Amino acid sequence: MEEKRRILVIGTGDTKADELLFMRERIEAVGGIAVMMDVSVLGDPPYRPEHDRHAVAKAADTTIEAIIASGDENTAMTLMALGASRLARSLHDKGKIDGFIALGGSMGTDLALDVALALPLGVPKFVVSTIAYSHLVPPERIATDLMMILWAGGLYGLNSACKAVLSQASGAVVGAARAVVKPDAPQPKVGMSSLGKSCLQYMVTLKPELEKRGYEVIVFHTTGMGGRALEAIAAQKGFVAVLDFSLQELANQLTGSVVNSGSDRLENAGRQGIPQIVAPGAIDMVDFPTWQAVPSRFTERPYHAHNRLLASVTSDAATRREIARAIGDKLAAATGPTAFILPAGGIQQWDQAGEPLYEPEALAAFVEEMRTSVPKNAELHEVAGHINDAAFSAKALEIFDRWVAEGIVPPGVTGRRAA
Repeated sequence: MEEKRRILVIGTGDTKADELLFMRERIEAVGGIAVMMDVSVLGDPPYRPEHDRHAVAKAADTTIEAIIASGDENTAMTLMALGASRLARSLHDKGKIDGFIALGGSMGTDLALDVALALPLGVPKFVVSTIAYSHLVPPERIATDLMMILWAGGLYGLNSACKAVLSQASGAVVGAARAVVKPDAPQPKVGMSSLGKSCLQYMVTLKPELEKRGYEVIVFHTTGMGGRALEAIAAQKGFVAVLDFSLQELANQLTGSVVNSGSDRLENAGRQGIPQIVAPGAIDMVDFPTWQAVPSRFTERPYHAHNRLLASVTSDAATRREIARAIGDKLAAATGPTAFILPAGGIQQWDQAGEPLYEPEALAAFVEEMRTSVPKNAELHEVAGHINDAAFSAKALEIFDRWVAEGIVPPGVTGRRAA
């Protein structure tokens, strides 16, 4: 008989008891076990949670009385978020929960996002929120495998719309906890960033070559949330090396585009001392929603609509110089081995002779600025060709293999060792 999955249910039981108890009932109805955590500040819930608000406050190294007296609701809930995150992680590490679900408006969502970030990849995370998918949620706050659903009709009390949402969410998190295959492959993990094959193609060569060497290669699509996932896993030291070759999200963030991964893009691997090889793939393109007007600063630039969601323009020479300096600043903060490959012949498929986004003067300005922006703590390797040329991939493998030989990157797991 399959063991029942234990789902941590988080919410403010003093104001949302009916909804939370309904979720507990639905979790148990589909074969799960609900483990209740109360994060109320103002009062106790009309039920006895397994982890009450006093336990949450204690996990934050304080008391509920001190939290109430802390000043305002934002300060109080920030402290409760700290306690809930620590307590949830402790419960996971002790094998006492298999997934978590939280319920809330903007305040409860704020807390739930911290809890989700505290739990590792592979632990089902579901947030039922009145602000699901909202622009109020910044990229940095979104856990790698977070699932969200809009809490329709969720302002006050149970109703048929609310029950439809809460029952789906409760069933979904139990199902995820049953079905999940956790990321426990024996091969060391290498993170790689890229765009689609029509734009950047090095992964076609590099992925099988690294797999032959005994590494699991995880490629992230840099359209905003892909880079966020790469950064989140790097922040938890989930890679033995990072090949960060598509930095378009960094360019998007610097130019004000919403299609970005947050201000810490290209920082977490370096902060954690993870060996990283970096290249400037697609930094000349700025993305924005197709359904919005072209930003005024880009109205005269070459434009391409990728689909009804995503469109791109190219940045001018001055902007590319700014991006080069920003890349250099981020590399300078790295605490681990860092190498930068500069492909002087082009940085995405359409940035070469005969292609629609070919702007040799702007590319030359970027290359010139990048040569002086790479900091002293990083190796600079310039290749004459394009980022999609074989010479680029060969240089990346040359650096990687040297780092393995020098003990900077641990050896891969091949043959019998992978069993």
